[in-house]
Amino acid sequence: QVQLVESGGGLVQAGGSLRLSCAASGRTFSNYAMGWFRQVPGKEREFVAAINWSGDSTYYADSVKGRFTISRDNAKNTVYLQMNSLKPEDTAVYYCAAGPIIMTTPTYWNYWGQGTQVTVSS
Repeated sequence: QVQLVESGGGLVQAGGSLRLSCAASGRTFSNYAMGWFRQVPGKEREFVAAINWSGDSTYYADSVKGRFTISRDNAKNTVYLQMNSLKPEDTAVYYCAAGPIIMTTPTYWNYWGQGTQVTVSS
């Protein structure tokens, strides 16, 4: 089992920045690819970004490319999502996930955090 706990969400004005963190415990963190997803009420969970186990391969949704950066620190068992130039449409609950490989479909991820709310005001 892998336990994931997100933090860093909050309220920010459009154009601002936030950094989300996801702390992992349990099985060896460096064995897993890590991803960030987001969800708004009434919509499906949406892929945002992912990073492979070593941190040398990343993948982003087109909607966040150039604005968000995913990174990981295997020594701290933590993955980060730096979010810049935030837009109101980025408002959502953001979830951290762990899985065997990078996939954009939520079904393939094995472990999930509880989520952290990000609200971007216009």
